[in-house]
Amino acid sequence: MGKILSLLVGAIVSLVGLILLVAWWYEFLFVLRGVIPVMLIFGGIIAVIAGLAELKDTLKIKGKG
Repeated sequence: MGKILSLLVGAIVSLVGLILLVAWWYEFLFVLRGVIPVMLIFGGIIAVIAGLAELKDTLKIKGKG
């Protein structure tokens, strides 16, 4: 019974979410326009940090060999 209940609740929540997304489309786009640049900035920072760590590891390996 628990699996059926979770399936039913999931379907209802998804339907309500879809209805609210359609009803609040312009507000959703407004929030999205504010969130995307921040996500790009953080993604870029993470990529730079990962690149620096990889470069550091490469230089460390070349120094030992």
